[in-house]
Amino acid sequence: MTKIMKAVRLHAFGGPEQLIYEDAPKPALKSGEVLVRVHAVGLNPPDWYLREGYKMLPPEWQPKVSFPIVPGTDVSGVVDAVADDVRGFAAGDEVYAMVRFPAGLAGESSAYAEYVAVPATELALKPSGIDHVHAAGAPMSVLTAWQFLIDLGHNEPNPLQPHQHEPVPLAGKTVLVNGAAGGVGHLVVQLAKWREARVIAVASGGHETFLRDLGADHFIDYGKVKPEEVVGDVDLVVDAVGGPATARFLPTLKRGGALYPIFPLGFDGSDEANRLGVTVSTTQVRSNGAQLAEIVPLLDSGLIRVGVDSIFTLAEARKAHERAAAGHIRGKIVLTVARGQLA
Repeated sequence: MTKIMKAVRLHAFGGPEQLIYEDAPKPALKSGEVLVRVHAVGLNPPDWYLREGYKMLPPEWQPKVSFPIVPGTDVSGVVDAVADDVRGFAAGDEVYAMVRFPAGLAGESSAYAEYVAVPATELALKPSGIDHVHAAGAPMSVLTAWQFLIDLGHNEPNPLQPHQHEPVPLAGKTVLVNGAAGGVGHLVVQLAKWREARVIAVASGGHETFLRDLGADHFIDYGKVKPEEVVGDVDLVVDAVGGPATARFLPTLKRGGALYPIFPLGFDGSDEANRLGVTVSTTQVRSNGAQLAEIVPLLDSGLIRVGVDSIFTLAEARKAHERAAAGHIRGKIVLTVARGQLA
Protein backbone atom coordinates (compact mmCIF):
# COMPACT_ATOMS: atom_id res chain seq x y z
CA MET A 1 0.00 0.00 0.00
CA THR A 2 1.32 3.47 -0.94
CA LYS A 3 2.09 5.62 2.08
CA ILE A 4 0.55 9.09 2.07
CA MET A 5 1.86 12.46 3.20
CA LYS A 6 0.73 16.06 2.89
CA ALA A 7 2.26 18.12 0.10
CA VAL A 8 1.61 21.22 -1.98
CA ARG A 9 1.06 20.28 -5.61
CA LEU A 10 0.40 21.93 -8.94
CA HIS A 11 -2.12 20.40 -11.32
CA ALA A 12 -1.80 23.28 -13.81
CA PHE A 13 0.33 26.38 -14.37
CA GLY A 14 -0.88 29.75 -13.16
CA GLY A 15 -1.03 32.01 -10.13
CA PRO A 16 -0.71 31.19 -6.42
CA GLU A 17 -4.23 29.74 -6.48
CA GLN A 18 -2.80 26.73 -8.34
CA LEU A 19 -0.89 25.64 -5.21
CA ILE A 20 -3.02 22.89 -3.69
CA TYR A 21 -2.34 21.47 -0.22
CA GLU A 22 -3.41 17.83 -0.40
CA ASP A 23 -2.53 14.19 0.10
CA ALA A 24 0.33 12.88 -2.06
CA PRO A 25 2.39 9.70 -2.22
CA LYS A 26 5.25 9.60 0.24
CA PRO A 27 8.50 9.21 -1.73
CA ALA A 28 10.19 5.82 -1.83
CA LEU A 29 13.94 5.68 -1.26
CA LYS A 30 16.16 4.93 -4.23
CA SER A 31 19.84 4.05 -4.30
CA GLY A 32 22.02 6.92 -3.09
CA GLU A 33 19.16 8.78 -1.44
CA VAL A 34 18.21 9.95 2.04
CA LEU A 35 14.59 10.33 3.12
CA VAL A 36 14.20 13.61 5.00
CA ARG A 37 11.27 14.46 7.24
CA VAL A 38 10.88 18.12 6.39
CA HIS A 39 10.63 20.74 9.13
CA ALA A 40 10.94 23.87 6.98
CA VAL A 41 11.05 24.84 3.30
CA GLY A 42 12.76 27.91 1.83
CA LEU A 43 11.12 29.73 -1.09
CA ASN A 44 13.09 30.82 -4.15
CA PRO A 45 12.29 32.49 -7.49
CA PRO A 46 12.43 29.17 -9.41
CA ASP A 47 9.42 28.09 -7.32
CA TRP A 48 7.19 30.74 -8.90
CA TYR A 49 8.88 30.41 -12.28
CA LEU A 50 7.83 26.74 -12.25
CA ARG A 51 4.34 27.58 -10.99
CA GLU A 52 3.93 30.00 -13.91
CA GLY A 53 5.33 27.54 -16.46
CA TYR A 54 8.79 29.12 -16.88
CA LYS A 55 7.29 31.77 -19.16
CA MET A 56 10.46 33.87 -18.99
CA LEU A 57 12.59 31.13 -20.59
CA PRO A 58 12.99 30.59 -24.33
CA PRO A 59 10.62 27.81 -25.46
CA GLU A 60 13.49 25.40 -26.09
CA TRP A 61 14.62 25.81 -22.46
CA GLN A 62 11.20 25.29 -20.89
CA PRO A 63 11.15 21.90 -19.13
CA LYS A 64 8.46 19.39 -19.97
CA VAL A 65 6.20 18.90 -16.97
CA SER A 66 3.96 15.97 -16.03
CA PHE A 67 1.31 17.05 -13.55
CA PRO A 68 0.78 16.84 -10.67
CA ILE A 69 4.11 18.20 -9.44
CA VAL A 70 5.47 19.31 -6.08
CA PRO A 71 7.51 22.53 -6.36
CA GLY A 72 10.40 23.71 -4.20
CA THR A 73 14.07 22.87 -3.66
CA ASP A 74 15.24 24.06 -0.22
CA VAL A 75 14.64 22.02 2.91
CA SER A 76 15.79 21.60 6.47
CA GLY A 77 14.71 18.59 8.46
CA VAL A 78 15.60 15.29 10.07
CA VAL A 79 16.79 12.10 8.38
CA ASP A 80 14.04 9.48 8.48
CA ALA A 81 15.85 6.71 6.57
CA VAL A 82 18.87 6.14 4.34
CA ALA A 83 19.41 3.86 1.36
CA ASP A 84 21.68 0.86 1.97
CA ASP A 85 24.50 2.36 -0.09
CA VAL A 86 24.54 5.74 1.70
CA ARG A 87 27.30 6.54 4.18
CA GLY A 88 27.72 9.63 6.35
CA PHE A 89 24.07 10.11 7.32
CA ALA A 90 21.87 8.26 9.79
CA ALA A 91 18.29 8.41 11.02
CA GLY A 92 17.86 11.31 13.41
CA ASP A 93 20.51 13.57 11.82
CA GLU A 94 19.43 17.17 11.28
CA VAL A 95 20.20 18.11 7.67
CA TYR A 96 19.63 20.76 5.02
CA ALA A 97 19.80 20.71 1.23
CA MET A 98 18.97 22.25 -2.11
CA VAL A 99 17.31 19.31 -3.83
CA ARG A 100 17.98 18.38 -7.48
CA PHE A 101 18.67 21.80 -8.91
CA PRO A 102 18.77 22.47 -11.81
CA ALA A 103 18.18 18.78 -12.65
CA GLY A 104 14.70 18.96 -11.11
CA LEU A 105 13.49 22.05 -12.96
CA ALA A 106 10.35 20.21 -14.06
CA GLY A 107 9.23 19.64 -10.48
CA GLU A 108 11.29 16.62 -9.45
CA SER A 109 12.85 18.48 -6.50
CA SER A 110 9.56 18.17 -4.59
CA ALA A 111 10.39 20.16 -1.46
CA TYR A 112 6.92 21.50 -0.57
CA ALA A 113 6.08 18.32 1.29
CA GLU A 114 6.29 16.52 4.62
CA TYR A 115 8.94 14.17 3.24
CA VAL A 116 11.48 14.46 0.43
CA ALA A 117 14.01 11.98 -0.93
CA VAL A 118 17.34 13.76 -1.37
CA PRO A 119 20.46 12.51 -3.18
CA ALA A 120 23.06 12.12 -0.43
CA THR A 121 25.57 14.17 -2.45
CA GLU A 122 23.26 17.20 -2.16
CA LEU A 123 22.79 16.93 1.60
CA ALA A 124 24.76 18.34 4.55
CA LEU A 125 24.37 18.26 8.30
CA LYS A 126 22.36 21.31 9.38
CA PRO A 127 24.27 24.07 11.18
CA SER A 128 23.56 23.40 14.85
CA GLY A 129 23.68 27.10 15.69
CA ILE A 130 20.54 27.97 13.74
CA ASP A 131 17.00 26.58 13.67
CA HIS A 132 15.27 24.76 10.81
CA VAL A 133 13.58 27.94 9.58
CA HIS A 134 16.87 29.76 9.03
CA ALA A 135 18.57 26.64 7.69
CA ALA A 136 15.79 26.14 5.14
CA GLY A 137 16.22 29.73 4.01
CA ALA A 138 19.88 29.20 3.21
CA PRO A 139 20.58 26.58 0.51
CA MET A 140 19.78 28.08 -2.89
CA SER A 141 20.60 31.64 -1.88
CA VAL A 142 23.85 30.86 -0.09
CA LEU A 143 24.98 28.43 -2.81
CA THR A 144 24.25 31.05 -5.45
CA ALA A 145 26.31 33.63 -3.58
CA TRP A 146 29.07 31.08 -2.90
CA GLN A 147 29.32 29.80 -6.48
CA PHE A 148 29.36 33.34 -7.89
CA LEU A 149 31.82 34.81 -5.36
CA ILE A 150 33.89 32.04 -3.75
CA ASP A 151 34.01 28.71 -5.60
CA LEU A 152 32.06 27.48 -8.63
CA GLY A 153 32.35 23.91 -7.37
CA HIS A 154 31.67 22.00 -10.61
CA ASN A 155 32.85 21.50 -14.18
CA GLU A 156 29.47 21.40 -15.94
CA PRO A 157 29.31 23.32 -19.24
CA ASN A 158 27.83 26.79 -18.95
CA PRO A 159 24.85 27.09 -21.33
CA LEU A 160 24.72 30.85 -20.81
CA GLN A 161 28.20 31.72 -22.06
CA PRO A 162 31.12 30.02 -23.83
CA HIS A 163 33.41 30.01 -20.79
CA GLN A 164 33.04 28.89 -17.20
CA HIS A 165 32.34 31.48 -14.55
CA GLU A 166 35.41 32.32 -12.45
CA PRO A 167 35.08 34.19 -9.13
CA VAL A 168 37.42 37.15 -8.74
CA PRO A 169 39.52 37.99 -5.65
CA LEU A 170 37.57 40.25 -3.30
CA ALA A 171 40.01 41.41 -0.61
CA GLY A 172 40.41 45.17 -0.76
CA LYS A 173 38.01 45.49 -3.71
CA THR A 174 34.86 47.59 -3.96
CA VAL A 175 31.75 45.50 -4.59
CA LEU A 176 28.34 46.95 -5.42
CA VAL A 177 25.38 44.67 -4.70
CA ASN A 178 22.08 45.53 -6.36
CA GLY A 179 19.00 43.97 -4.80
CA ALA A 180 21.06 43.71 -1.63
CA ALA A 181 18.19 43.01 0.77
CA GLY A 182 16.81 40.00 -1.12
CA GLY A 183 17.49 36.32 -0.60
CA VAL A 184 20.70 36.16 -2.63
CA GLY A 185 21.69 39.80 -2.20
CA HIS A 186 21.90 39.86 1.59
CA LEU A 187 24.17 36.80 1.53
CA VAL A 188 26.36 38.29 -1.22
CA VAL A 189 26.83 41.33 1.02
CA GLN A 190 27.98 39.15 3.90
CA LEU A 191 30.27 36.88 1.90
CA ALA A 192 31.92 39.89 0.25
CA LYS A 193 32.54 41.42 3.69
CA TRP A 194 33.86 38.08 4.95
CA ARG A 195 36.36 38.19 2.08
CA GLU A 196 37.34 41.73 3.12
CA ALA A 197 35.70 43.72 0.37
CA ARG A 198 34.19 47.20 0.67
CA VAL A 199 30.48 46.79 0.00
CA ILE A 200 27.99 49.24 -1.46
CA ALA A 201 24.45 47.96 -0.96
CA VAL A 202 21.62 49.11 -3.24
CA ALA A 203 18.05 48.54 -2.03
CA SER A 204 14.90 50.43 -1.08
CA GLY A 205 15.24 52.83 1.82
CA GLY A 206 13.50 50.68 4.41
CA HIS A 207 16.29 48.11 4.25
CA GLU A 208 19.19 50.39 5.20
CA THR A 209 19.43 49.40 8.87
CA PHE A 210 19.13 45.71 7.98
CA LEU A 211 21.98 45.92 5.45
CA ARG A 212 24.29 48.06 7.54
CA ASP A 213 23.82 45.55 10.35
CA LEU A 214 25.00 42.84 7.92
CA GLY A 215 28.17 44.82 7.21
CA ALA A 216 27.40 47.07 4.24
CA ASP A 217 29.84 50.00 4.21
CA HIS A 218 27.62 52.26 2.12
CA PHE A 219 23.93 52.26 1.27
CA ILE A 220 22.09 53.65 -1.73
CA ASP A 221 18.32 54.02 -1.72
CA TYR A 222 17.41 53.42 -5.36
CA GLY A 223 14.10 55.19 -4.73
CA LYS A 224 15.97 58.45 -4.20
CA VAL A 225 18.94 58.18 -6.54
CA LYS A 226 20.03 56.03 -9.46
CA PRO A 227 23.15 54.16 -8.32
CA GLU A 228 24.70 54.23 -11.80
CA GLU A 229 24.65 58.04 -11.65
CA VAL A 230 26.51 58.38 -8.34
CA VAL A 231 28.90 55.42 -8.23
CA GLY A 232 32.10 54.82 -10.16
CA ASP A 233 35.42 53.00 -10.05
CA VAL A 234 33.82 49.79 -8.76
CA ASP A 235 35.69 46.48 -9.07
CA LEU A 236 32.65 44.18 -9.08
CA VAL A 237 28.91 44.61 -9.47
CA VAL A 238 26.72 41.71 -8.37
CA ASP A 239 23.24 42.39 -9.71
CA ALA A 240 20.91 40.14 -7.74
CA VAL A 241 17.96 41.56 -9.68
CA GLY A 242 19.43 41.10 -13.15
CA GLY A 243 17.46 41.12 -16.37
CA PRO A 244 17.65 43.70 -19.19
CA ALA A 245 18.46 46.59 -16.83
CA THR A 246 21.75 45.03 -15.72
CA ALA A 247 23.67 46.86 -18.46
CA ARG A 248 23.13 50.18 -16.67
CA PHE A 249 25.83 49.19 -14.18
CA LEU A 250 28.57 48.80 -16.79
CA PRO A 251 29.71 52.47 -16.58
CA THR A 252 30.14 52.17 -12.79
CA LEU A 253 32.94 49.64 -13.24
CA LYS A 254 36.63 50.36 -13.64
CA ARG A 255 38.47 48.86 -16.61
CA GLY A 256 39.22 45.26 -15.69
CA GLY A 257 36.17 45.08 -13.45
CA ALA A 258 33.40 42.52 -13.59
CA LEU A 259 29.61 42.42 -13.70
CA TYR A 260 27.81 39.34 -12.36
CA PRO A 261 24.09 39.26 -13.25
CA ILE A 262 22.38 36.62 -11.10
CA PHE A 263 19.48 36.55 -13.58
CA PRO A 264 21.20 37.13 -16.94
CA LEU A 265 18.32 36.67 -19.39
CA GLY A 266 17.66 39.82 -21.37
CA PHE A 267 21.14 41.31 -20.89
CA ASP A 268 22.19 43.22 -23.98
CA GLY A 269 25.41 45.01 -23.15
CA SER A 270 28.18 42.80 -24.51
CA ASP A 271 29.48 45.39 -26.97
CA GLU A 272 29.58 48.10 -24.31
CA ALA A 273 31.27 45.72 -21.87
CA ASN A 274 33.99 44.98 -24.43
CA ARG A 275 34.48 48.68 -25.12
CA LEU A 276 34.80 49.44 -21.40
CA GLY A 277 37.10 46.48 -20.72
CA VAL A 278 34.62 44.88 -18.33
CA THR A 279 33.99 41.15 -17.90
CA VAL A 280 30.37 40.00 -17.74
CA SER A 281 29.98 36.53 -16.27
CA THR A 282 27.18 34.40 -14.89
CA THR A 283 26.48 30.84 -13.85
CA GLN A 284 23.63 28.52 -12.91
CA VAL A 285 23.57 27.53 -9.26
CA ARG A 286 23.84 23.77 -8.73
CA SER A 287 23.10 21.50 -5.80
CA ASN A 288 26.24 20.75 -3.82
CA GLY A 289 26.20 19.08 -0.41
CA ALA A 290 29.95 19.46 0.06
CA GLN A 291 29.70 23.24 -0.33
CA LEU A 292 26.78 23.40 2.09
CA ALA A 293 28.95 21.50 4.58
CA GLU A 294 31.78 23.98 3.98
CA ILE A 295 29.41 26.87 4.70
CA VAL A 296 28.14 25.37 7.98
CA PRO A 297 30.83 26.99 10.21
CA LEU A 298 29.95 30.43 8.84
CA LEU A 299 26.27 29.94 9.66
CA ASP A 300 27.03 28.31 13.01
CA SER A 301 29.23 31.18 14.14
CA GLY A 302 26.98 33.94 12.86
CA LEU A 303 29.63 35.20 10.45
CA ILE A 304 26.83 35.02 7.90
CA ARG A 305 23.16 35.16 8.84
CA VAL A 306 19.99 34.28 6.99
CA GLY A 307 17.41 37.04 7.17
CA VAL A 308 13.83 35.79 7.37
CA ASP A 309 11.19 38.03 5.82
CA SER A 310 8.13 36.01 6.80
CA ILE A 311 7.01 32.52 7.85
CA PHE A 312 3.97 30.58 6.65
CA THR A 313 2.85 27.00 7.21
CA LEU A 314 3.09 24.46 4.40
CA ALA A 315 -0.69 24.68 4.00
CA GLU A 316 -0.28 28.43 3.44
CA ALA A 317 2.05 28.11 0.44
CA ARG A 318 -0.43 30.13 -1.62
CA LYS A 319 -0.14 33.07 0.80
CA ALA A 320 3.66 32.75 0.78
CA HIS A 321 3.71 33.09 -3.01
CA GLU A 322 1.41 36.09 -2.75
CA ARG A 323 3.90 37.64 -0.32
CA ALA A 324 6.70 36.99 -2.80
CA ALA A 325 4.72 38.63 -5.60
CA ALA A 326 4.30 41.76 -3.47
CA GLY A 327 8.07 42.35 -3.64
CA HIS A 328 10.48 44.24 -1.37
CA ILE A 329 11.42 40.99 0.39
CA ARG A 330 13.96 41.25 3.20
CA GLY A 331 15.84 37.95 3.26
CA LYS A 332 13.85 34.75 2.76
CA ILE A 333 10.26 33.52 2.92
CA VAL A 334 9.97 30.16 4.69
CA LEU A 335 7.28 27.50 5.07
CA THR A 336 7.11 25.43 8.26
CA VAL A 337 5.82 21.88 8.58
CA ALA A 338 4.15 21.50 11.95
CA ARG A 339 5.26 18.43 13.91
CA GLY A 340 1.61 17.48 14.33
CA GLN A 341 1.30 17.12 10.56
CA LEU A 342 4.04 14.55 10.32
CA ALA A 343 3.14 10.89 10.05
